[in-house]
Amino acid sequence: MKLLDVVVMIQDLPDLNLRKGQVGTIVEVYTPTEFEVEFVDLKGKTYALETLNIAQLMQIHYSPLPQPA
Repeated sequence: MKLLDVVVMIQDLPDLNLRKGQVGTIVEVYTPTEFEVEFVDLKGKTYALETLNIAQLMQIHYSPLPQPA
């Protein structure tokens, strides 16, 4: 995962008020497995900005992935 990738939560984090299925954007990469993720509502207002681990996220793809050679 890299900067500005769109990701989705794959587990509930009730202490952070984040639930499985919520969509965010990676806004900072700290390590290959830790990211700052921003979550915004439909009006563009940030409702969460959290440091999350790769195990809590899944990358969303909006186009076909390259085919293996």
